[in-house]
Amino acid sequence: MLTELAHYLTTPVPRALRRLGYLRESVLLLARSRRCRAAWADHLAAARETVARACQATREGRVAVILGSGLLDDVPLALLAATFREVRLVDAVHLHPARRMARRYPHVRLVTAEISGSAHRVGAGTTDPADPLTDLCGGAEIDLVVSANLLSQLPIVPLDGFERRGETPPPDFGRRIVQAHLDGLARLSARVCLVTDLEQVEEDRDGRVTGRLDLLHGLRLPPPDRAWTWELAPFGEAARHRRHRHRVHAYDDWCAVWPMRTP
Repeated sequence: MLTELAHYLTTPVPRALRRLGYLRESVLLLARSRRCRAAWADHLAAARETVARACQATREGRVAVILGSGLLDDVPLALLAATFREVRLVDAVHLHPARRMARRYPHVRLVTAEISGSAHRVGAGTTDPADPLTDLCGGAEIDLVVSANLLSQLPIVPLDGFERRGETPPPDFGRRIVQAHLDGLARLSARVCLVTDLEQVEEDRDGRVTGRLDLLHGLRLPPPDRAWTWELAPFGEAARHRRHRHRVHAYDDWCAVWPMRTP
């Protein structure tokens, strides 16, 4: 609790993003990642390997952009720093462990941004997602963009905004955020690597499925280059006799497999 409080009090976060709840989400994620380090190990290794493959397949080594850099547990930062002239780590919050890792490399930049394109717009007269990716990743010098275990997280804070005000979101609101991100990635000229979880499965100790949750709000993705299971919450984390497992897809070249569906 003291460690979490220290992060709340000392992490530099723009006031608007703090008010929206991004700092709280980041601190909770850090605490869970430490409790579930062993359960998450295989997933994080697979994610890092996917990003490493994308690095190796990128022809030039100018700028790499990591969207949803978070705790950097799923990001092979040393390899990225050795491969690219500049690495930009983009997230709404950069906690101190990630800041310390980034400081090891003078050409690694922290970029603070609200990537969903929606959280600031909820309650402001529109719920249509904006496109922040053009500004964040649209430069001609950018050779690699990675969306790192981010996609399913994008609707969470905007949807929480409706709940805090006691309002009901549009029925397709979460889906629009997810699709806007995927379409925004597909419009980029850089190579795009995507790692995302799709579905949460709840199981009891006998292996019976007791619940399912669609993390992409009804959107279906094409067959992945690789897929695996992430034990997000082992027994005892979310419930004594239940565990939550996520199905994860990884794409080495997202623009090659995603047909544009919006103008």
